[in-house]
Amino acid sequence: MKVLVLGSGAREHALVKAIAADPEVDAVIAAPGNPGIDATALCVPLDILDGEAVASLAREHEVDLVVVGPEAPLVAGVADVCRSAGFPVFGPSAGAALLEGSKSFAKEIMAAAEVPTALAHICTTIEEVGSALDAFGPPYVVKDDGLAAGKGVVVTESREAALQHGERSLAKAGGRVVVEEYLDGPELSVFCISDGTHVVALEPAQDFKRVGDGDLGPNTGGMGAYSPLDWAPPGLAEDVVARVAQPTIDEMHRRGTPFVGVLYVGLALTKRGPKVIEFNVRFGDPDGHASFVRLESPFAQLLFAAATGELEGFGRLRWADDYAVVVVIASEGYPGAPRTGDPITGLDAAGEVPGVVVLHAGTKRDDSGALISAGGRVLNVVAVGSDLGKARSAAYDAVSVVELPGSHHRTDIALRAELGEITV
Repeated sequence: MKVLVLGSGAREHALVKAIAADPEVDAVIAAPGNPGIDATALCVPLDILDGEAVASLAREHEVDLVVVGPEAPLVAGVADVCRSAGFPVFGPSAGAALLEGSKSFAKEIMAAAEVPTALAHICTTIEEVGSALDAFGPPYVVKDDGLAAGKGVVVTESREAALQHGERSLAKAGGRVVVEEYLDGPELSVFCISDGTHVVALEPAQDFKRVGDGDLGPNTGGMGAYSPLDWAPPGLAEDVVARVAQPTIDEMHRRGTPFVGVLYVGLALTKRGPKVIEFNVRFGDPDGHASFVRLESPFAQLLFAAATGELEGFGRLRWADDYAVVVVIASEGYPGAPRTGDPITGLDAAGEVPGVVVLHAGTKRDDSGALISAGGRVLNVVAVGSDLGKARSAAYDAVSVVELPGSHHRTDIALRAELGEITV
């Protein structure tokens, strides 16, 4: 089959590589893609928020499956347009994508489906935000209700900082704020594939949102991840399907907005059991890479089964015994005001490290054809090894030979897990 993948980041680079490796796939088209994706797929410049343009491209190339990577085109209804044009689409409708597009809507669905989650107040004024902060106490958790590219959440001990984030969020058109109780315990990600009725979970991963070692500094879109999680309770993924994903999918179906795609479940393993921190409606970056890079089942066929309502007959997922570690290389100034336009070298040497693949997150070619940085998170170094220590070593060996002026990365991705310091 031919597959069209929408997006231009490391998530889409990982998707393209996994889809292209499926023996049933003849060709992959990416829109707009990036310099790394260009080595595997045909990259076509396109506004992926324009549903009609996407459908036209799908018709031109006679694709058999459309895979929508980022959240923005999903919330904009691009999947709806492509489905109306007759294409199988892996990605939810605009109505179902509200599970990420509106945190208050997600809370409403969780309540109706009896999904365990944090207590929350939905606020439309700064006075309501202040009252909610006082009701819960520190650490304060304040979330922008809408899409915020992974930077809409502030967790802080400072009431002033929490209020400031609330003010910024409320200043947007139709702005609302979700103030939640803080959930203790280790956090992890479970990606659940759904065809609108049935659900199957990928193996859990853990990502690292803070910019600095030791989980210090501001939140980012993600600085690294690893999988599997030896410290997690046995059968956790199946438990998440039973207690969280399946009830959510059932509730969405009951409301007439069936969810087809991947439901990201962000969890905290609290003293009172697993509780949902948030839903997303696309694969995470970088935790999604760590989760599905070890999948041995044919990836494109899995997505196609979900897109065509045939997930029940797909069979059990098969996994390699390896471990995966992802380390993000970020540009100077990220996550505040990232510097772009810096030259990137050393990727060939990094790719020669056994078990390593380098994904392009924020790169482009300059007028001379040289590779330069074009975003805050620039590269994702993905390493696979027979144990967690070997995967970590390979990842950091590869990171050490990449040259990007002013860049930074965390040095402690999966370190506590390797040392056996994480307990539930």
